[in-house]
Amino acid sequence: MTEPLFIVRDLAKSYGDKAVLDGLDFDVQRGECLVILGRSGSGKSVTLRQLNGLETPDRGSVSFDGVDLCQLSERELFPLRTRIAMLFQGGALFDSMDVLENVAFPLREHTDLDDAEIERRVAEKLGLVHLTGVEEKMPADLSGGMKKRVALARSLVLDPEAVLFDEPTTGLDPVTSATIGLLIRSTQRELGVTAVVVTHDIPLARRVADRLAFLSAGRFRFLGTWEDAEGSDDPLLADFLAGREETETVDAA
Repeated sequence: MTEPLFIVRDLAKSYGDKAVLDGLDFDVQRGECLVILGRSGSGKSVTLRQLNGLETPDRGSVSFDGVDLCQLSERELFPLRTRIAMLFQGGALFDSMDVLENVAFPLREHTDLDDAEIERRVAEKLGLVHLTGVEEKMPADLSGGMKKRVALARSLVLDPEAVLFDEPTTGLDPVTSATIGLLIRSTQRELGVTAVVVTHDIPLARRVADRLAFLSAGRFRFLGTWEDAEGSDDPLLADFLAGREETETVDAA
């Protein structure tokens, strides 16, 4: 067994008087895809933002490859973020930049590569997400699915060790969502990256997850494989996986 890439202990985060995370403990193994499920407002995206230091917890530790991110300044976090990419829910493409410059942006920010090498790496990562030859297109010219794939290429362009996905299929039709799921799984396996995916999309979770974590009341109510989840006698987990989310009481936001 190798040392986990992420080790999270006693993680707590509140906004005002509302506790979102309450002593969360979990590891993310190197090379795995961990999918975090939970109701709206349960703290899934808050958890994700702790994993690259975008937010600071009120209590606890988040260790990445042996380094506690919670103890680092913004300046010290900057180089580590080349190793932990994040794919935001909306893709977060720059509307004023074409596809080439959008994907190239991390390379220009974090490296001294010349234009020829940057263009080569951009083309390589666009090919990985099946978008060859779109470098000159603007985001406004792309479909929702294409925007997500460009954003995925950008998240991979620095060859990170981990990629964090925040609701990667939100707003997409089922066919496009399935395509994104297949790309997440294929790129993760081909590049050997560790992935953490936050989603409401149960079919996506089935496609990509090595393990599932079900977040409720600030902690993981379940953490295990699909086989474990389907054999669980937890009624909240069963309702969620069956799409009966609306029958349960809303978690703290």
